[in-house]
Amino acid sequence: MPALHDGPRSVQGIGPKKAAIFERIGIHTLQDALELYPRDYDDRTHISPISALRDGERACVRAVVGSTPTLHRIRKGMELTKFTIFDDSGTVNVTYFNNRYQAALLREGEEYLFCGAVRGWGRGRQLLSPDFEKKPSGETGGIVPIYPLTAGLTQRDLMRLTQAALDAVPGAYPEFLPGGLLAEYDLPPLEDALISIHRPSTMAEVSAARRRMIFEELFLLCCGLQRRKDKRKESVGLVFGNVDLSAFWAALPFPPTGAQARAVSELSADCTDGHPMSRLVQGDVGSGKTAVAAALCVLAAQNGFQAALMAPTEILAAQHYESLGPLFASLGFSCTLLTGSMGAADKRAAHAAISSGETHIIIGTHALIQKDVEFANLGAAVVDEQHRFGVNQRAALRQKGQLPHVLIMSATPIPRTLALIMYGDLDVSVLDELPPGRQPVATYAVGEKMRPRIYKFMEKQILDGGQVYVVCPLVEEGEQPLKSAEQHTETLRQVLPHRRIGLLHGKMKQAEKDAVMSDFSAGKIDILVATTVIEVGVNVPNANLMVVEDGDRFGLSQLHQLRGRVGRGRRQSYCIFFGKDKGEKARTRLATLCGTNDGFAIARADLAQRGPGDFFGQRQHGLPVLHIANIASDLALMQSAREEAERLLSADPLLSAYPALRDRVNRMFR
Repeated sequence: MPALHDGPRSVQGIGPKKAAIFERIGIHTLQDALELYPRDYDDRTHISPISALRDGERACVRAVVGSTPTLHRIRKGMELTKFTIFDDSGTVNVTYFNNRYQAALLREGEEYLFCGAVRGWGRGRQLLSPDFEKKPSGETGGIVPIYPLTAGLTQRDLMRLTQAALDAVPGAYPEFLPGGLLAEYDLPPLEDALISIHRPSTMAEVSAARRRMIFEELFLLCCGLQRRKDKRKESVGLVFGNVDLSAFWAALPFPPTGAQARAVSELSADCTDGHPMSRLVQGDVGSGKTAVAAALCVLAAQNGFQAALMAPTEILAAQHYESLGPLFASLGFSCTLLTGSMGAADKRAAHAAISSGETHIIIGTHALIQKDVEFANLGAAVVDEQHRFGVNQRAALRQKGQLPHVLIMSATPIPRTLALIMYGDLDVSVLDELPPGRQPVATYAVGEKMRPRIYKFMEKQILDGGQVYVVCPLVEEGEQPLKSAEQHTETLRQVLPHRRIGLLHGKMKQAEKDAVMSDFSAGKIDILVATTVIEVGVNVPNANLMVVEDGDRFGLSQLHQLRGRVGRGRRQSYCIFFGKDKGEKARTRLATLCGTNDGFAIARADLAQRGPGDFFGQRQHGLPVLHIANIASDLALMQSAREEAERLLSADPLLSAYPALRDRVNRMFR
């Protein structure tokens, strides 16, 4: 019998080719297979009449094949096989995608048990690629797990592999959660939970097992993050003795909000406690994160250290340099810009100023972390729009100094409790106030029928002295990239031939992008058609209308970020999302944006709809991949797991009394 550390090839019926596919999706051992949890279950103990089928559910029906399966080729690489099935209550369509051989096993006039996902309503209702089996009348099956698949694997392959893993479990997979937690949260033992989640007898068993696995995963995550945070607190960091920022506050052209003052006070305290700061400052569009970053740069400079601010785009780096450079100069500190597109002579001059210590504050892009950039004494580093940078890039900037204080800025506002969890190894400051005077952006969701009126509205805003953004989605892989933006530019030039229309997208050379943005900022372009390259780094106060094409193809938080490009001047601003006519889901999502300008509320909705993987990007925020937990929907359990992890580690920081738990935490974070 194979052991848990054995690979897929140890299982009878799985050859080298299949084993290689398993390894590509991260299954190298039978233990890995146990952590590939079913994404759903077919409850074959419960048979639904066809008339009771509901859109979005999985269901099992006992039905007769009512028509011969027919093959339809809709395009190269896509085949549909369609037929109907019926029972005493009604009829439903069945569709298989690229699986003519499965449907060919069915016989018209014979009865089968079909289990699959239901889509649509009324006559348009269908079962999508259902599993089926021939069953004698009156017999029902059990609870059948449905595993996530990849090309080359079948449900039978996963059943075979997970069964081999379960056979290897007895005695080889000891309980590692403290016994008190199992009792307090009414969690089944590990071995029972593994059996129940992969081979349940009832859906109640599934529910209990999933709750155990979710708590386990979140508890391991919180233990690992807390240990990472504790380790940072053990490090000796730079101490800034002079934290008097009265000259800085006086030099700002506006008084700080209470939230800004609080955040600066928090980071000032961090810089004096003898440990390297790692702080996240997050806030809504326009909440004033840049001023907080500038305060840290000034703290470093007035204590004899250099500061670096790394932005994700050259446009944003240049904008920071233009707005902050004069502020720093007024306080007696020099500022240097460093980007990849600078000429060789300018780069050499910047490198020399940085390495000699001649310049105090350096603003740039990824160019800051290149090997040939050497800082004289980097004491503080700011990473702007942190979700645009990978963990390794942030670490590379930190390594340019001797444990400098690090401030990470994020314009993706999430509730403080969730931020403390998602960024568990960071301290968190929240900017939850907007500077006075910012008008909310009037937001509307429309369908195609409104297009002629929207064109007239664009013309009216331009006549009144405003400017317009038109954003087209980044086209999905496999389609022609940029085609939408380029085509829409031509369409607008035909509809509004007397208007100056520009185009901006990520495939353009940096010099071209800079020229277009410069013209738009100077008022030489009336309408700028762009991809999401303008999501960050553009500040054109005169632009007061944003039109987003195919708004249903963006995440809510991304749409909110785009909306933040307008509303920066004195005139009333508007944002219009096309896509309201793309179905109920699109209408509901866009209605969220129309109903509020509160980025925290929007982020909560986005998290609930998309899940944390898409919302944050696992690799970007540095969390291990979660196999079963959803940080948004499992937030209450996450809070409990975090509290228990903190309690346990405060008593036993090295987990000396829990070696099995320590091994699992290390395995998750390796």
